[in-house]
Amino acid sequence: MRNLMKYGKVYGGADPQLIEGDVFRMIISVPEFGEKQEETAKVAQVGAHDGVYDVVHDGAHDIRLSEMMKKIIMLLIEPKSTPQLLVQLGYPRRTRNYEAAIKGLLDFKLIEMTFPDKPRSKNQQYRLTEKGKHLINGIA
Repeated sequence: MRNLMKYGKVYGGADPQLIEGDVFRMIISVPEFGEKQEETAKVAQVGAHDGVYDVVHDGAHDIRLSEMMKKIIMLLIEPKSTPQLLVQLGYPRRTRNYEAAIKGLLDFKLIEMTFPDKPRSKNQQYRLTEKGKHLINGIA
């Protein structure tokens, strides 16, 4: 961190910017790419959501969907288990963002469990509800 601050201005022409929020970002000037272009690196995701939302109207309410929620909805055209979803999303294990996205989609009633009375079943899968199927056309 010290070297980043020490050499960032010397080699990049400007101090690096560290921006905290739902997504922690570092903006580092790279002169080789031109004066106005900057390389942005997503270093760590903190919090319940990935910080980028689209608002979709479901007929009665506005629903805020994060990028993770949209990806999950697009993958659930056919029912899938958590391990299947994680593989397709490129995650080695469950993350807070994944858990929050699943919870949000369940709360919005866009997805449902195949065994709602056994949420920890090894055969548990998630599938789109009718509301989710109608909404998928709006985010595709």
